[in-house]
Amino acid sequence: MRTMFTGVGTALITPFTKSGALDEAGVKRLARRQIDAGVHFLVPCGTTGETPTLTPDERRRVVELVVEEARGQVPVMAGAGGYDTKEVVHVAKEMQAAGVQGLLSVTPYYNKPTPEGLFKHFSAIAEATPLPIVLYNVPGRTGCNIEAATLAKLATIPHVIGVKEASGNITQMVEICRAVPSDFVVLSGDDALTLPLMAIGGRGLISVASNAIPAEMSQLVEAAERGDYKTARQMHHKLVPLMLGNFIESNPGPVKFAMAAMGLCEPVYRLPMVPPRAASQEKIIGFLKDLGLEISHAA
Repeated sequence: MRTMFTGVGTALITPFTKSGALDEAGVKRLARRQIDAGVHFLVPCGTTGETPTLTPDERRRVVELVVEEARGQVPVMAGAGGYDTKEVVHVAKEMQAAGVQGLLSVTPYYNKPTPEGLFKHFSAIAEATPLPIVLYNVPGRTGCNIEAATLAKLATIPHVIGVKEASGNITQMVEICRAVPSDFVVLSGDDALTLPLMAIGGRGLISVASNAIPAEMSQLVEAAERGDYKTARQMHHKLVPLMLGNFIESNPGPVKFAMAAMGLCEPVYRLPMVPPRAASQEKIIGFLKDLGLEISHAA
C-alpha cells in the first residue's frame, strides 16, 4: 500500500461563481476530476486556493466538500498554518472536525521565528490534534526558512510526518534528505524540482500544475517511484514549460487562468489576486496548446 501523503497531492484552486461566491458544485467537480485522473491526495485550502480571502465558514465548507467527494478514495490534507499559533491551533481543530486525514502547516510568515519558536509553534499544533502534520517551507513567501538541522529537530515532534520543501535550494534539499529519518516524507513544493528531489530521496510533491494536468503529473511521479527515470525525464521535459508558466505571475493567477481557459472554472479571483496580464495569458494558452490540451473559451 502507498504511504499516506506520498506521490502527487494537488494544491487545489478554489472556484468562485461569476458573482464571486464560493462555487460549491465546482469544488466537488474539480476534486472528482483529480481523483479520477489518479492523483494520490488532495490539498484544499492552501494559498493556491486563495485561502487568505476565504471566510472561516467558507474555508471549512471547502474542506467538507472535498472530503465528501473524496469518499475515502484518497486522503485529504487541509491547509492550517499562519502567523498566530493560537489561531492555527483553532483552524487545525476545525479541519479535523471537517474530516481531513492530515494538515499542511506553513511556517509563520513575516515575524521570522527562531528555530526554538518554530519548534514550540509546531509542537503546540501537534498537541492540539492527532492528525499527521506536513510542514510547509516556502521562505520566498514567508521570510522564514526551515534549515535542515531545524527540520531534523522538528521531525521529532509526534505526528509531524513530513515537509513540503519549497526553498528552491537544491543544496538544502540534499541536506534535508540526509538529515531527517528515513520514514519522514520529503515532498517538493516546486513542480519543476520534483524529479531532482525524488532522485535524492523525495517522495513526491504538492503540485500546482496538477490542477490542470493531474494525470500527467501522477504519471511522472509514478515513473520516478518505480525507478523509470528515462520516462520520468521525458515527461518532465514535456511538462516543465507549463510548470514554470504557472509562476510567470504570482500563484494562483496563472493556474486559475489556465483552468478557466480549459472550461473548468470561472476566471474569478478575490482581491488582491487579479487575472494575469494579457501577455502572460497568451503564454499560458501557448503552454496548454503545446500539451494538446483543449481550450474551450477565452478566460
